[in-house]
Amino acid sequence: MADATDPVRCGWPTDDPLYLDYHDHEWGRPTTDPTRLFEKICLEGFQSGLSWITILRKRENFRTAFAGFDIEQVARFGESDIDRLLGDAGIIRHRGKIEATINNAQRAVELVDAEGSLVDWIWSWAVTDPERTDDGGIPAVTARSTALSKELKRRGWKFVGPTTAYAFMQSEGLTNDHDDVCFVHAACESERRDFLDNRTLRPT
Repeated sequence: MADATDPVRCGWPTDDPLYLDYHDHEWGRPTTDPTRLFEKICLEGFQSGLSWITILRKRENFRTAFAGFDIEQVARFGESDIDRLLGDAGIIRHRGKIEATINNAQRAVELVDAEGSLVDWIWSWAVTDPERTDDGGIPAVTARSTALSKELKRRGWKFVGPTTAYAFMQSEGLTNDHDDVCFVHAACESERRDFLDNRTLRPT
């Protein structure tokens, strides 16, 4: 239970230490490592229909199962790997999501070949001013995430719907959806602004 000495946080983390650590040190902070970006968009796909804490508790198992989410390695996975993953109780054993992860690695390789950098391409979708609902709330999907989802699907990616795309944007710092009163909001925004300096963003 929170006490008067606890920092003010967003309302969504439970008191699970793993969840609190994720909120305080990862969520909303700029991610500039292509492997981690690829990992996160895949894990957001696995999270569809489940709670994020379920994925978070299995994240190390996922990393082991998917070769650390090394894009080139996962892109080479075949049927024997799919069978292995379907038998791995440490991850979410959903054939469609497993096959989508392998497919998305292959599409990520193509994207890098075409665009030069996964990091630069992903970060071109960042926003300077987060979208809000009419009552000032945080939406589950935005025009930007819808456009990102559409473009990824056009390139052949799977399990990347607009809601998944927005959860990815939130978690990786492409937008800052920490509550204004949250104790990490200002730090996340400062890190974002530093990274966005001299970057060209897509028109909103």
